[in-house]
Amino acid sequence: MVLAIDGSQNHELRAAMENHLADDLRERGYTVISAMKEYGPKYFEGMKEEGALLKLKNSGIDAVITVVMLNKEREQRYVPGNIYYSPYFIHHGSFWGYYSTIYSRIYDPGYYTEQTNYFWESNLYDMSKNALLYSVQTKSFDPSSSESLGHEYGKLIIKDMFEKGLIK
Repeated sequence: MVLAIDGSQNHELRAAMENHLADDLRERGYTVISAMKEYGPKYFEGMKEEGALLKLKNSGIDAVITVVMLNKEREQRYVPGNIYYSPYFIHHGSFWGYYSTIYSRIYDPGYYTEQTNYFWESNLYDMSKNALLYSVQTKSFDPSSSESLGHEYGKLIIKDMFEKGLIK
């Protein structure tokens, strides 16, 4: 089971993270469910450990992969302008001809840009032993949508788990 843990009400992002990771595992032959799709957004709310573990066992869940957004931050940075120097043939016969040609070639103003950084953690638990098998933290930059973020994250985690020999 893939379980995204998110304190916000952004169920779209949570569903995208779960669905894409689950789909990527299915492509490798695993039987996987999305906690959100299967049980809804508040499945474990108010439960104690014993009850939650029993529900998972009774549902046939033998492993759980969690996805948690640890932090989301906006970052602003200044991109400095450039001054170019190179010899150009410029018509010096008139002021405006010279000015308009040379100005754009020597001065390119700087600007500010913003991006959103997401910090993620995923863990894989063996439910028969209630033991952590795998843990990873990643950072993603300014995704264009929840869907693209979920897709890229799923591929990244699956690749890392494969390389570490946790999945086939």
